[in-house]
Amino acid sequence: MHELSMAQGIINAVLETAEANNATEVNEVTVEVGRLAMINPEQLEFILGVLIENTIMEDAKIVFEEIPAEIECNDCNFHGEAILDDSDHYAPLVKCPECDSLSVETLNGKDIVVKNIVIEKPDDN
Repeated sequence: MHELSMAQGIINAVLETAEANNATEVNEVTVEVGRLAMINPEQLEFILGVLIENTIMEDAKIVFEEIPAEIECNDCNFHGEAILDDSDHYAPLVKCPECDSLSVETLNGKDIVVKNIVIEKPDDN
């Protein structure tokens, strides 16, 4: 269950950024999750909900955006979105949609990235 370490990494990144910007509250966090990140989004969301209790993120809306798997085929040179057979969540097969080849280079879709953080700052009045 690497969702726990991923969730903690997301929280650490958000809290460090919020602290560096003198935030009093985090209102929203947008997280990009690649289709090939081999993470269960429901588990990640649940764990985040537990770990942000009693932090300035506690009431934040967490938005997940799925990033498709982008490939380049070594056989036909196709470049674009891959076909995924993710019946096995932990070892999805990545195929070229043009020639069905499994000989592909993955260009995008493996990462989990904090894309955007919306914070509140104290009034300076």
